Amino acid sequence: MINKKGVWFITLFSLILVLSVYYITMPTELLISNKKNTDEKVEPTVQVEESDILVSLRVEADEKMEKELKELKEVISNAESTVEEKNEAFEKIKSLNANRSEEESLEKKIQETFKLDSFVKIEDSGISVIVNNAEGSDELANNIMRSIQENYDTKKSIAVKFQK
Repeated sequence: MINKKGVWFITLFSLILVLSVYYITMPTELLISNKKNTDEKVEPTVQVEESDILVSLRVEADEKMEKELKELKEVISNAESTVEEKNEAFEKIKSLNANRSEEESLEKKIQETFKLDSFVKIEDSGISVIVNNAEGSDELANNIMRSIQENYDTKKSIAVKFQK
């Protein structure tokens, strides 16, 4: 039997769900202030632009990672795979996820420290960084390399390239 707390929970959850669906499906004209009441044009104030090169690099890296993850998941789900193959595939998946997480944290660090958009790719041999700034200097590249190296105990090969 349902108690009073359960009924209240279901009622409030249903109400929140209905309001959320209503808000999502609401036309955008209703969300923007009524243009008839004001003489000013209402225009969006936030414009986000990112280098096409950085976007294409991210998409390419994500597609490559998804392809690798799909292949590894097939190995894990395959009934004919040995335990060793499944363990290797699982460890590789963990490694790929950790690698991607580390890349994102480095990109965030560059964004916060230097206020620059970047793309970071960590490979076996080292780390490559592509920065969205046409006016890059040797000093800026050196500072970026030092800030990245702070995250590691061992010496890493870090390459910084400026792109616009």
